[in-house]
Amino acid sequence: MPHWIERPDVREAFDAARAEVDAVLWDRRVRANAVEVAASSRSRGARDSAVIEGADLAFDDASPMGRVVAAAHAVTDAVPAQLSTWSRAPLQVLAHLHALVVASLGRGEPGRPRLEDDAEDPLGIGGVPPAAVVGPRLQELARLIARGEGLPALSVAAITHGEVMHMRPFASGTGLVARACIRVVMADRGIDPSLFTIPELGIQEQGRPAYVSAIRDYASGDPDRGAAYARWFATSIALGARAALDSGRI
Repeated sequence: MPHWIERPDVREAFDAARAEVDAVLWDRRVRANAVEVAASSRSRGARDSAVIEGADLAFDDASPMGRVVAAAHAVTDAVPAQLSTWSRAPLQVLAHLHALVVASLGRGEPGRPRLEDDAEDPLGIGGVPPAAVVGPRLQELARLIARGEGLPALSVAAITHGEVMHMRPFASGTGLVARACIRVVMADRGIDPSLFTIPELGIQEQGRPAYVSAIRDYASGDPDRGAAYARWFATSIALGARAALDSGRI
């Protein structure tokens, strides 16, 4: 477990983000329009995830960019059906989500961790870990998720997302899977069970350079930089919650 999890500034940031999400869940107009808000969240989240991946939303076709958009929608729409499996078999869920991405992208080995020491890196994060460490670190992540009851839920979401983004366990499409995992954890742990909020929007609004910096901070192993990643993650969650609240009041 990362040492930064217990830092007061991290706990404060996660508590503030959780309060933003709670405001969405308790808003009467959001609850009255629950189906529409959840559908809007899926659609906007998928679009933002595709843009983060480098897609142009104008290409909604069979072009490479169009396939990224389709993959983002496929993996985001699949999240609700994976909630019953996540806590007992998270690696199975990761494999399933990646298979959906591959089916839309038309390239890659569906659900299979990479065997090579490189992977697609559309954000330019760099520092792809060697393939030999992917399996053991995935198993360690699965153990953390399984025993996650002792950790704050947003901590589990932050670690899951950061670990998948850093490891890039699949040769292609990992970013789409990693962002969908935020939704899976938040719903599974009861933070956002109806999937109203839009964490991808929060990531997109902070910008790709901030995203790259955050993942590098996570990967560094430095407690101060890890805390910076956690604060960035908490801000992403808070921004995504505010956007959902606004959409529910329209």
